[in-house]
Amino acid sequence: MYYSTEYQSPIGAITLACDDSGIAGLWIENQKYYGDTIPETMTANDEIPVFNLAKKWLDRYFAGKKPEISELPLAPVGGEFRRKVWDILCRIPYGQVTTYGAIAKKIAEAKGLKTMSSQAVGGAVARNPISIIIPCHRVVGSNGSLTGYAGGIDIKIKLLELEGADLSRLFVPKKSTAP
Repeated sequence: MYYSTEYQSPIGAITLACDDSGIAGLWIENQKYYGDTIPETMTANDEIPVFNLAKKWLDRYFAGKKPEISELPLAPVGGEFRRKVWDILCRIPYGQVTTYGAIAKKIAEAKGLKTMSSQAVGGAVARNPISIIIPCHRVVGSNGSLTGYAGGIDIKIKLLELEGADLSRLFVPKKSTAP
């Protein structure tokens, strides 16, 4: 069974979802792919302890603190490839960015392959079901493009600014490239 609750943040309303093993979703209002990894209807329940833990984590995050991802039990729903990509996202340091290509290279090395598609990585990043906590906003294009954030590029910029990321070499693409 999956449960949901709402959290009001500086970037808008957020829906959190969980199952018995941990946080399964975090979606910003109007986010692309909102709730699409949850295989059944979610039941609203504000009294689940993991939600209280996640809300306190988010309070600290939005206050400019650096809460550790490992403080929360995460239970994202997805296939093996996506879960590997999401695991790499969890290792991107607070306030720093990496590229889709760098993630593709790590996946290729781990699988013993010569190459891996950056576009495939982009698809997995875009469908990250636990936005903010699994920091997909920290991934940019190899040329510095603030490309493809399911929550919207304006939200991506706000999150990176909150974290104190150096945005001086990054730019907003003229055309949306979100998968």
